[in-house]
Order: sequence, then C-alpha cells, then structure tokens
Amino acid sequence: MRATLIYRWHPRFHVGLEYNPKVGEVHPLITFIPVTETKNRPAVIVGLSSDRIGTPEGTSVYVTASKDLQHWTGLPIAPYGGVVWGSYEKKFRAIGGLNIRLPYRMTSLIQFDGVKVHPSLTYTFNDTHALTFLMIRGNRPGVTYTFSF
Repeated sequence: MRATLIYRWHPRFHVGLEYNPKVGEVHPLITFIPVTETKNRPAVIVGLSSDRIGTPEGTSVYVTASKDLQHWTGLPIAPYGGVVWGSYEKKFRAIGGLNIRLPYRMTSLIQFDGVKVHPSLTYTFNDTHALTFLMIRGNRPGVTYTFSF
C-alpha cells in the first residue's frame, strides 16, 4: 500500500509526497504540464516520482504526451507514451499506457513502465479522495489511497 499527498499549486503544477510503508521510503512528487491538451494537440507532462512499480527503491524523471481520443473515436480513452529515466537501474525506458473512463466515478489505467504492465482500477470519491486497486506486474495486488488538496 502507498499513500500519496498532492498539493495542486496551479492547474499545471502539482507537488507532493508518496510514502511506501513496505520499504519505509518517502519520495517527492512533481508534475508540470508545459503544454496543455487541445482538441488536436496532446498534453506534455514532465515529472519526478518514485521509480517504476516493483523496484525496491529509486526515483524517476519522466516526460510523456497524452491525448484524450473520445472526440475522434467516440470511446472514453486517453493513451499516453513517453520516456523515463529511473535511478534504480540507471537507464532510460520507453513507457506508455491507456486510461479508460468508466461509469460511476471509476477509471482504469493500464500502465507499461518499460518493463512490466500494471493494470489498475480507481474509484474517485470526490475531487480530493481516490482509492486505487492495482495488479503489480499483472499478478501482485496492491492498493493506493490518494488525497489531494
């Protein structure tokens, strides 16, 4: 289980902390969106977080592009892709995934961290609380609780 605390300093800049009690590790979280999404342009996101899911320690720095495709496809999906540098393995990896909006304040995110796939299902209680069930490496269950302010 991980606990995450995020402060939305600005709609395009978030800072926070992620705590992993299993290994007693606290990581800073930074998300910056230098390019916002438009009808025809993807968003570009730059960030700092803990290294990929399943590593015992480490920090990652990433840049991704994401685009909601519902306007073009009629489907509630938003893929993303990018590159990350992880301090655990000290190398760059290609990353990607797919966010699927579901009914009843639920979303599914399928993440590829450059090594393994990690599907998840998130229920958002309101704009500040979210509970996520994920399958680490596709076979180990995990839970994340997020509180934003």
